[in-house]
Amino acid sequence: MRKWFIGFVVSLMVAVGLLAGPGLGSAQAGGTYAGCPYGAVCVYPDASFNHNPSLVFWSYGAHNLSNQIGMHRVFNNQYGGAHAWLCKNYNGVNCTPFPNGYPIEQYTYVDYDLTPINSILLTRN
Repeated sequence: MRKWFIGFVVSLMVAVGLLAGPGLGSAQAGGTYAGCPYGAVCVYPDASFNHNPSLVFWSYGAHNLSNQIGMHRVFNNQYGGAHAWLCKNYNGVNCTPFPNGYPIEQYTYVDYDLTPINSILLTRN
């Protein structure tokens, strides 16, 4: 029963997140969520939480990507007001707020085509 309830709550959270905007959602604050450790930014191999993250970033600064083609889920499981930015160039250059003009806030995920994205920048604020 508990496993069913947790699955229901996660499904409800995803549904509510999808209503907020295409590809944007949120997760419960604190702790490991969907295989993404608390305090990290995770990239999943597709636009879902169905698999473990393929990339996990812990430190502030730029993290270059390679071979991240197509739709992926990027989940910011950081805390303390930390943000994640998707950048079109390597080394955290030409970062554009995604989606809707904002960075990826803490406890929030975005489903995004990472083909034109070459780095993810983690910032404290």
